[in-house]
Amino acid sequence: MAAAWPSRPASPETMAVQVLGVLWFMSFTTGPWEAATGGETLKCEDLKMGQYICKDPKINDATQEPVNCTNYTAHVSCFSAPNITCKDLSGNETHFTGNEVGFLKPISCRNVNGYSYKVAGALSLFLGWLGADRFYLGYPALGLLKFCTVGFCGIGSLIDFILISMQIVGPSDGSSYIIDYYGTRLTRLSITNETYRKTQFYP
Repeated sequence: MAAAWPSRPASPETMAVQVLGVLWFMSFTTGPWEAATGGETLKCEDLKMGQYICKDPKINDATQEPVNCTNYTAHVSCFSAPNITCKDLSGNETHFTGNEVGFLKPISCRNVNGYSYKVAGALSLFLGWLGADRFYLGYPALGLLKFCTVGFCGIGSLIDFILISMQIVGPSDGSSYIIDYYGTRLTRLSITNETYRKTQFYP
């Protein structure tokens, strides 16, 4: 049975050669040092808040929605802050001065089909007892019923005026009212399974 030789510690020269070999292997297999160390340049759309500023959308006067609204989505131009380096729309690494468009940010927009909120409210207020508001919004049966009953003796006219004013009743085709972009627009909030509920602490 052969005796085991005691292991001798490696010399500093041997350890340095091994470390250099490992570093060479990493740079050869993973690419340049920047990628290996995780310092790859970010895309401009991945910048954090405060590193960019987005312009207000250009509004279409006829629809009061952002121009080029398609599938409930429009895009606004966002400018990277000065001295920020990131990859622009073309994928080119760019050092920004604050005047160049870095990326396009998607924003939500609404589908409108020619029904004005102001017209619907005025018809409901002045001619609701004749059913004009329901005819305008595309509910001819309810409009005829209100016409024949003089707005359900005025009660139905009052209820419809409240519902239209609160934007609960809208056009029959499911579209949204044409409302000034910076006007009296209401957004309905709803709670779903995806809604985050903050834990309540009571004193």
